[in-house]
Amino acid sequence: MIRVLLFAHLQEKVGKESINIEKNTITVKDIREYMSLTYELGSLENVMVAVNEEYALDDDIVQAGDVVAFIPPVSGG
Repeated sequence: MIRVLLFAHLQEKVGKESINIEKNTITVKDIREYMSLTYELGSLENVMVAVNEEYALDDDIVQAGDVVAFIPPVSGG
């Protein structure tokens, strides 16, 4: 199982702080696509992804037991 943490508007849209994906291995890109389609989040290209607290690239492999964080861009004043 892979735990995905959600922040800001992603958390509000999904209605949860985190979700679990029942996979042993998957790429970051595949997680982006799964999240976008399953939770109707639209494009997640601008969202930073961290795996086990380190920023990750789309072709990085995520394994069972890893924690993935989806960090959307934040603007402020």
